[in-house]
Amino acid sequence: MQVVQLKRRRFMSLLGGAAAAWPLTARAQQAERMLRVGVLMTAAADDSESLARVGAFLQGLQQLGWTNGRNVRLEYRWGSGDAERIRKYAAELVALAPDVILVTGTSGMTPLQQATRTIPIVFVNASDPVGGGFAMSLARPGGNATGFASIEYGMSGKWLELLKQVSPGVTRVAVIRDPSIASGSGQLGAIQAVGPFLGVEVSPIDARDASEVERAVIDFARSPNGGLIVPPSTPTIGHRKLIITLAARHGLPAVYAYRFFVTEGGLISYGADSIDSYRRAAGYVDRILKGEKPADLPVQAPTKYELVINLKTAKALGLDVPATLLARANEVIE
Repeated sequence: MQVVQLKRRRFMSLLGGAAAAWPLTARAQQAERMLRVGVLMTAAADDSESLARVGAFLQGLQQLGWTNGRNVRLEYRWGSGDAERIRKYAAELVALAPDVILVTGTSGMTPLQQATRTIPIVFVNASDPVGGGFAMSLARPGGNATGFASIEYGMSGKWLELLKQVSPGVTRVAVIRDPSIASGSGQLGAIQAVGPFLGVEVSPIDARDASEVERAVIDFARSPNGGLIVPPSTPTIGHRKLIITLAARHGLPAVYAYRFFVTEGGLISYGADSIDSYRRAAGYVDRILKGEKPADLPVQAPTKYELVINLKTAKALGLDVPATLLARANEVIE
């Protein structure tokens, strides 16, 4: 009888231990559950800048313990600068019901927001998130999206000031903008407001497609003392080689928003470090995957700004870059 009781106590003890272990096993299995992250890039899959951005994002995720194919699966879609394709891929990613979606820029965020108001979204390099309707406020986004803004409209006037510093003879400036997004008009308005104080007439060039850009730049270049300002947008980034070539061919000094325009032959750029934003975005994706809500994560402004000058391009344009400007530059390409 005592042996039977002893066996029974041992069995109950083992059963109790197993029962206590079940929650631990379940938690371990849950921790290793494959989560899914959608990535909507508006550029082409072979675009060097976009590949660098994705690389920074992946590096950030790995530093936080996320490895593609082990505990997270990334679903990529590349818009190739085509608005219709971007809309299609936005709907496609939403249909997959990922745990969170990372998206580039305003042109990617707009169709994605139209497709879902529930799936968490982290946007990167989006212009004017509040004005675009992506967030109720920067401090408290309030909806299913948060992320990293690219520039403030006040920056737009700075581009015109830089253009006048590097090329004082400029009296006419064309702003190559994306007319399909609200920030394109906002940036143009900010530049036009500064124009009279610097003695510069400012007009827009719409950047819907390459042929439109080429015709407009050629027409603008027929009159003297012209220059270009190229704010960031999906079309200007996608058509950057064409824009840089046209500026060189027609002797137009141009100011850009990102460093990579200048490393590819542009004259001067001033703007946020676009790669850093993607590395930081990994932190927001990590927090959302761990249960935080986009509504509670504040929209962040850029923390790093770069002034980059290409002296080879300046020489080709016959420009003498002021020493004071060179001293302020983060990078000078010779």
